[in-house]
Amino acid sequence: MLKNDTNECSELGADNMKQSWGTVRDALRASVGDNNFATWIEPLELVSLDEGVARFAAPTTFIGDWVSRNFAEAIRREFARAGIGVERLEFTVTRRRGAAAQPHAAARRPARAQPEPARGHDELPGAPLDPRFTFDSFVVGKPNELAHAAARRVGEGAEVSFNPLFLYGGVGLGKTHLMHAIAWELQSNERGLRVLYLSAEQFMYRFVQALREKNVMNFKEMFRSVDVLMVDDVQFIAGKDSTQDEFFHTFNALVDQNKQIVISADRAPGEIKDLEDRIKSRLQCGLVVDLHPTDYELRLGILQQKAEAQARGHDGVEISPGVLEFLAHRISTNVRVLEGALTRLFAFASLVGREITLDLAQDCLADILRASERSVTIEEIQRRVSEHFNIRLSDMIGPKRLRTIARPRQIAMYLSKELTSRSLPEIGRRFGGRDHTTIMHGVRKVEELRASDPQVAEDLELLRRLLSS
Repeated sequence: MLKNDTNECSELGADNMKQSWGTVRDALRASVGDNNFATWIEPLELVSLDEGVARFAAPTTFIGDWVSRNFAEAIRREFARAGIGVERLEFTVTRRRGAAAQPHAAARRPARAQPEPARGHDELPGAPLDPRFTFDSFVVGKPNELAHAAARRVGEGAEVSFNPLFLYGGVGLGKTHLMHAIAWELQSNERGLRVLYLSAEQFMYRFVQALREKNVMNFKEMFRSVDVLMVDDVQFIAGKDSTQDEFFHTFNALVDQNKQIVISADRAPGEIKDLEDRIKSRLQCGLVVDLHPTDYELRLGILQQKAEAQARGHDGVEISPGVLEFLAHRISTNVRVLEGALTRLFAFASLVGREITLDLAQDCLADILRASERSVTIEEIQRRVSEHFNIRLSDMIGPKRLRTIARPRQIAMYLSKELTSRSLPEIGRRFGGRDHTTIMHGVRKVEELRASDPQVAEDLELLRRLLSS
């Protein structure tokens, strides 16, 4: 056995060093287990032992980082048992594409604002960004102003107080637009940040592909070496156990390195069915922002901006006053439908050489306008109101008269009268067989409260938006 003397270690020949590392490797296999050994220790090559420093070659930056953080003490301990004093580990990473090996250690990682120049954006396997989706083309209104402000802050590329940023909302409310805008903004600055934007489905596909090709380590390094990770529609990984597990560990690794994460979904983290609780907890630790359904003013603003762009592409096409207002009022489902309707109008008017009038809009968009006439049911109103006030649906139609139940019940009665064509007796039957006079009393009470109580007015407006989205 060699003496525990670092000076003698520096004079070890190649054969003795190889033999010593073989002894240490065998001991590590027994102490860390076969899986950890095969994943983390076996890929390492001992390059030199000199003055108490063990220098290793690792196939990737990620492996070097991981071993340094998680197995350094075990490696030093086994070297000591073999009679070799090792005070520090260093790792050399051989770059892909024939680049020269560079010394690497966790403590020497470049700062977030100075990523390695050899790794450009073209090496990242992200989804393509839509050039139309920038902050300049995003119309800001009350329903989305908080989401826009948070996205702007992240897009500046400076440190923020929240991580992750979680954006959620229904289809066509601007989540993907803001995600693309953040990515464009980050990539346009001069800080050289490595930004990776992709959908949750793409994340899952690449992970499955890595498993199939036995190339998981490269997958891990790629996703955990970025400065900003952006994942769209994260609800698609719900129920995919292996993908969720990898996403969880990727999330933690990036947060530990103070790297920014931006996530979007169609609902709040806690409402995504089959998403693991530990992932929900992580997602809720940052800033969770709801993009509310668009209101009339925001829809009109979007139409005005899009109409200007369409007019530039269709020379000579004019649009009559009142058309945009009509569309903003009638098409309230989502922005994509709204933009599609406007595009169709300009294309049709250009082809037939006519001005866009209200009559032409009604004829050309008849199918869209019919589809937008969404009917709301009493059952849906009862469910939404119960969720909003956190009461059981059975209590909504039951006999209890507690104020915490009676007031939501009256609000549901009011909305049933306002948003459906059902008669008062029919509404009464849907509320546990109540008399129509009870429904009339509830409706009048809510009308009075709406005028005098700002909170009731706010609740009604929010519920209206939810039911019309």
